[in-house]
Amino acid sequence: MPTRHDIRNVAIVAHVDHGKTTIVDAMLKQAGAFAAHQHLDDRMMDSNDLEREKGITILAKNTAVKYHPKDGGAPITINIIDTPGHADFGGEVERGLSMVDAVVLLVDASEGPLPQTRFVLRKALQANMPVILCINKTDRPDSRIDEVVNDTYDLFLDLDATEDQIEFPIVYACGRDGIASLTKPEDGTVPADSDSLEPFFSTILEHVPAPTYDDEAPLQAHVTNLDADNFLGRIALLRVEQGELRKGQTVTWIKRDGTQSNVRITELMMTEALTRKPAEVAGPGDICAVAGIPDIMIGETLADTENPIALPLISVDEPAISMTIGTNTSPMVGRGGSGKGADAKSAVKDRKVTARQVKDRLDRELIGNVSLRVLDTDRPDAWEVQGRGELALAILVEQMRREGFELTIGKPQVVTQEIDGKVHEPVERMTVDVPEEHMGAVTQLMGVRKGRMDNMSNHGSGWVRMEFVVPSRGLIGFRTEFLTNTRGTGIAHSIHEGHEPWFGQLVTRNNGSLVADRAGSVTPFAMINLQERGVLFTEPGTEVYEGMIVGENSRSDDMDVNITKEKKLTNMRAASADNTENVVPPRKLSLEQSLEFCRDDECVEVTPEAVRIRKVVLDQKERSRTASRAKSAK
Repeated sequence: MPTRHDIRNVAIVAHVDHGKTTIVDAMLKQAGAFAAHQHLDDRMMDSNDLEREKGITILAKNTAVKYHPKDGGAPITINIIDTPGHADFGGEVERGLSMVDAVVLLVDASEGPLPQTRFVLRKALQANMPVILCINKTDRPDSRIDEVVNDTYDLFLDLDATEDQIEFPIVYACGRDGIASLTKPEDGTVPADSDSLEPFFSTILEHVPAPTYDDEAPLQAHVTNLDADNFLGRIALLRVEQGELRKGQTVTWIKRDGTQSNVRITELMMTEALTRKPAEVAGPGDICAVAGIPDIMIGETLADTENPIALPLISVDEPAISMTIGTNTSPMVGRGGSGKGADAKSAVKDRKVTARQVKDRLDRELIGNVSLRVLDTDRPDAWEVQGRGELALAILVEQMRREGFELTIGKPQVVTQEIDGKVHEPVERMTVDVPEEHMGAVTQLMGVRKGRMDNMSNHGSGWVRMEFVVPSRGLIGFRTEFLTNTRGTGIAHSIHEGHEPWFGQLVTRNNGSLVADRAGSVTPFAMINLQERGVLFTEPGTEVYEGMIVGENSRSDDMDVNITKEKKLTNMRAASADNTENVVPPRKLSLEQSLEFCRDDECVEVTPEAVRIRKVVLDQKERSRTASRAKSAK
């Protein structure tokens, strides 16, 4: 078959924080993608604000470098897909792999293969793609290169790799310094026989198959991603499988439901470094962007008008976690961060608080996020949103919050399946790295959450690695407690492992809530009196309402409290002059921590300025009646 030797398509896959985006930065710099005077940021591919704040890749993105071979041959375009390392964004990984012919598996020289390494590698092996192993961060003082390579071989065998796939080339690199070598360096050192990524580039050219095509085949191009432009409207990113795509050409658009219509390509662009440049033609194997089709969706096909043939739709794993997202129903809706309406009118002018606005935004998210589902509920102002994990859903809520939405978020739940007449729930494989002295605390923590230990190994450096299989709902609220019990030193990562029969009842939060029993402003006087009762979440001066949760009770049941109580003033000023008690600083909860803290009868109110936890039923008397009815029913 004819082959295009001037192009290579490769995805870089790895666990979170193993250095994918950093090594792509180094590839762009060394391939001469930027002028000498250009100012370059670190992690250039992480263009999203949330990606920069959290230090993780959320969206799969593509770039292209022009590599000039040392033998003076014609330049070769290397299209690189930077994929997320977190399994919650697995839909992005599956989509990225549909655009490429091989993967570079990046593994940290100290941490070795971790759960997300297993996840992304399994996807690549299922697609029968060749793999290049890159051992990154060889300069880490605790690096153990030989052990990590052996662990990776074991992982390939675990995942039933073929003989050809196991015969992978190995590159040793320090992505931060932009150095790679084919010779194994000493542990804790940068490769000494190289001063650039040249060995890495040459390995990619040698082991990534060049795209092949059929001269006689009609046009077929697969939509793998979507973008938007203020002037061009919706932009579809495509991989051209067969034939040629030209600017101004009329093609057949084959939709997800099988219907077809003829459309015209108004703009055709190709990626160079981090920018898209106009092009006239894209051939087989090219990754390009087209405009002019306003309603095109991921997985659809652009084909020849004379002989339209559809490509298979992109399939993704089933969602495991769901939560209810609805409009803000609290007494403070549309009143800004302080809760005082008049003071915050200018700040809340663009506030989005209606059901129609929330539904339109969720529908827009579905266009570009293939792993998300939105289902109707019995309420017209709330929807059930299903995704891969808690982090993916929290990221969606955080993005909506920054766009001016006010929302009520229900406690995350697991998505169950019925198999052979029995209810099955999703389970996760969790890998935990902790210092030896915290091993007992972690084992106890996982025991309460019905975790089953599968494996345990000691690195010999004072750290222990344990592997557990645990129900997904047992991990809701796990991270905060885990970090507290390990004094912030533990590292935990999990990945979806499948479904198992329902594990039974789990009680993961032993403490009740402190609930405000009236509206008003929090006073220091009331806080001092309530400090003995538990941990408070609110600061003095914060506006609260009846049913809002202001702290965590030290006992297991909920307690209604008056946190707005004021000190009675008298003319005997000296009587209390010596009382100089201090208010203990409140515990500030992030959006993710608030979702973890929730019980079944609680939800989270999210506004651009504030995150508040509240009872689903705000009225104290109504909650009491419901509780007594539940007791008598037992």
